Amino acid sequence: MAGGRRPAGLALGWGCCLLLCCAAASKLEISMPDVVEVEIGGTARIECNFYIPENASYTYIDWFYVDHSNKQVRLYHITASGVLEDDTDYKKRLSLDGDRALSISAVTAQDARTFVCQVGAGSYGVGENSTELSVYKVPNTPKIEPTSAGISVHSIDVPQIAKCTSKNSFPPPNITWHKNGEQLHTQENQVTIQSTLTRESSGLYTVSSTLYAPVTREDRHSRYRCTVHYWLRGQRHALESREVQVNIFYPAEHLKLQVVSSSALVKEGDNVTLVCEADGNPQPIFSFFKKNLNEWQDLTSLAEPDSGVLKLHEVDKSSNGTYKCQSLDLDDMSQIEEDVDLVVNYIEGVRVKMEPSSTLREGDSVTLSCDAFSPVGLKYQWRDEKGKKLVDGNQLYLSNLTFETSNTFSCRVMAPSVPGLEQSKKVSVAVEGKPRIVAISSPLYVRQDEVINLTCKAIAFPRPTVQWSINGTTHEYMDNQHIASNLTVRVSHDLLQAGAMCRVSNSLGVSEKHIQLVDQKSTAESQGVIIVAIIVAILVVAVLGAVIYFLHKKGKIPCGRAGKQDITKPEARKDKIVVEVKSDKLSEEAGLLQGANGEKRAAADQSEKYIDLRN
Repeated sequence: MAGGRRPAGLALGWGCCLLLCCAAASKLEISMPDVVEVEIGGTARIECNFYIPENASYTYIDWFYVDHSNKQVRLYHITASGVLEDDTDYKKRLSLDGDRALSISAVTAQDARTFVCQVGAGSYGVGENSTELSVYKVPNTPKIEPTSAGISVHSIDVPQIAKCTSKNSFPPPNITWHKNGEQLHTQENQVTIQSTLTRESSGLYTVSSTLYAPVTREDRHSRYRCTVHYWLRGQRHALESREVQVNIFYPAEHLKLQVVSSSALVKEGDNVTLVCEADGNPQPIFSFFKKNLNEWQDLTSLAEPDSGVLKLHEVDKSSNGTYKCQSLDLDDMSQIEEDVDLVVNYIEGVRVKMEPSSTLREGDSVTLSCDAFSPVGLKYQWRDEKGKKLVDGNQLYLSNLTFETSNTFSCRVMAPSVPGLEQSKKVSVAVEGKPRIVAISSPLYVRQDEVINLTCKAIAFPRPTVQWSINGTTHEYMDNQHIASNLTVRVSHDLLQAGAMCRVSNSLGVSEKHIQLVDQKSTAESQGVIIVAIIVAILVVAVLGAVIYFLHKKGKIPCGRAGKQDITKPEARKDKIVVEVKSDKLSEEAGLLQGANGEKRAAADQSEKYIDLRN
């Protein structure tokens, strides 16, 4: 077989076979593969191919393995009459194929040895050949563990960087190290690689490797990995671990102190945070200071512990100044410091001036002026007590003042260049004058002996006093410039007749008003009499109308005849009846008409009227 080991002098014989001259061969020839590779746990198949001249038959075939003492131990004896399996450690794991190939199942690491095939061919003698059984186990992916503790750049000894381990391999592999993709090699006083190899009870190997190397500040970004190399079928293979970084300790070289605020420009009332950051690892110890005149005030106790953060709440003008952050590295006791200026924009001294400043009376005028100080430009605005904008500018002019004029005004001071920075100042404008009664409960309909409330409301400044002309229980309350007084009293006959008087007075004058009380009972009786009279009059008119209508239907009252007739005249018929109807309201109607038209009616319009009741 091509690739198999052959006895010396067999090359020519194989060449003859290729040229169809194998029949000319005169020797027994056996061919086997040099090496058979199989993974541990798998099945190894070893072939034994042989040639006997003149197509003669073999006498026997024996399979052997070579032990550690280099002795051959037989496994099988095969003849034409049968197969004999020897009692060896391989029993139960061996088998023969139809072509007499040897199969070994559940291969272990101990199976890595030489196997021999021997063939006996009678007169052609005995020949043998061998195969090296190579077993392997692909190692596990290597596991890398960086040093758990940080490594200082000032370390005296070369520090341990990481440890790499790979298990369950056969044969033993080797491990290499890489830093940022480049392979590391052992260098005296620089890089050291220590490896250990352990053979487990299973026959497999565990290989470990530890890397020692000095570090610098730049190694804080370095990435390390290890690689396990092994051979399989004559080729080199590799398994790589994950990449790891090592915690490197190094002192700070630079310090940064910055002001962090919710607004771009810091204003009074803001919360400000001073953040101090260093480029060392681990972070150093931070201290904070504020410059007052020529001395530094220690603010470290106000800072958050071990954070490099100082929070200033609701800053104001006094918070302005220079702040300093100082770092202390405990590794080499080095110090670095950095300072920053904090500028707090503010408004102070808001004041309002009133001209004239003397006492104001109703009808007067006044000018309110507003002023304040700030390191930035200011704008002013005036508003009333309800928040309604009145005017832009620092002056507000009020004319024709009255009690009703809003007595509270607000000056709003704003800094346009610093959003949100503003202050307000309120001022009260008091207008003096004598009292003026603005509401009173009159007339008031009451009943005798009932308890009633009388109300009198007035406006005045200075605050007036309220007096009642009668005794009772009083209650007063103020509403802005208005004073209201409630009097609780029982209605007597005298009170019902005279009513009550409310008198309001202050140092500038007096105002009083009368409350009329109306008896609800008398009013109801008068209204009843009037209603009854109206009803009676309506009934009389209705009856009279009915009588006239009845007489007219009987023909007693002809229509169209009027005038006065004397029933005593001879020419008048004695059976005729004349009835004179005189209007009692003529003079009254004439008066009403006169009042309505502004002139008297003519005498002809005032004549009597007669109704002829004759047939």
